[in-house]
Amino acid sequence: MSPLSALLILATVLVTAFISGIFGMAGGLILMGVLTALLPVATAMVVHGAVQMVSNGYRAILWRRYIDWRVFRRYAAGSIAAFVMLLLVAWRPEARAVYLLLGLTALLVWLPRGWVRLDILKRGQAEFAGFAVQALNTLSGVAGPLLDLFFVTTDMDRRAIVATKAVTQVLAHLVKIGFWSVPVIAAAGAGAFPPVWFFALAVPLSMLGTTLGGKLLERMSDVDFKRAMKWLVTAIGAAMLLKAAGWL
Repeated sequence: MSPLSALLILATVLVTAFISGIFGMAGGLILMGVLTALLPVATAMVVHGAVQMVSNGYRAILWRRYIDWRVFRRYAAGSIAAFVMLLLVAWRPEARAVYLLLGLTALLVWLPRGWVRLDILKRGQAEFAGFAVQALNTLSGVAGPLLDLFFVTTDMDRRAIVATKAVTQVLAHLVKIGFWSVPVIAAAGAGAFPPVWFFALAVPLSMLGTTLGGKLLERMSDVDFKRAMKWLVTAIGAAMLLKAAGWL
C-alpha cells in the first residue's frame, strides 16, 4: 500500500464513519468502493471488515443503553445459519449480480406499506435479516442497504435503530474477516495486509467520525431521521443499479 493510497483510505474512514454515525448506514458502502479500487478484493474485504467492526463497535458502545438485545439474539441465530451455509456451499456471485440485488432491494422502501412491510420487530424477520444480511455481507462485502430495509418502517426510536444495527454489524463484519482472512494469508501471507500504523490511525479516525456523527443524530427528530434515511437508501439503490448496468 502506497502512502498516497493509505492517506486516501484514512480520509475515507473518517468521512464514512461520520455518515454511519448519523444514520448507522451508507458509510460502509462508500468505504468498500474506495477499498476495492485501491486494494485486491480479498484484502479489501478484510480491511473493510476490520475498520467497520471498530466503527460499529464504538457506535454500539456509545448507544449501548438503546440496543434491543432481543432483536440482536434473533438476528444472530439467522447469522449463524448463514455462516454454516457459506462453509458448505462454495459459491460466489458475480459482482454485477450483487449490485443488481442491492439496488432492487434498496428500492423496496418505496413500495406501499400494505404491499410489503419488512420490520425487524415482526416474528421471524430478525432471523431472516440475520441470514440474508450475513450471507450478502460476507460474499459482497456490504449489505447495509438490505439491513436498512428492516429498520426503515419500524416503530423503533432512531437511537435504538442506530444502536441495534451497530451491534448486528459487529457480528457481520467479524464473520466476514474470518471468512476472507484464511485465503488471503494462504495466498500471500500476513504481508498482504496493510501495516500496523495504518490500523493505529484508522481506529481513532473511525471513532472520531462516529462521535461527530452521533452529535448530529442527537439534534435530529425521528421524522427527519427516517425521511433522510429513506432517501439515502434510495440514492444508494440507484447507484447500485447504475453500477450493475456498467454506467458507474
